[in-house]
Amino acid sequence: MLYWAILFFIVAIVAGIFGFGGVASASAGIAQILFFVFLVLFIIALVSRAMKGRAP
Repeated sequence: MLYWAILFFIVAIVAGIFGFGGVASASAGIAQILFFVFLVLFIIALVSRAMKGRAP
């Protein structure tokens, strides 16, 4: 998922350089949403791993 966020961010930068404002805005929005979804899932995984603890 982080791969897709980075990919959309790169598309947004390239579209912005070439003057496609609508495409750049949409790609940046998608990249931002995917990044935050990845971040939330990562935090949930960390918390669940910490709660699980080590097996004896």
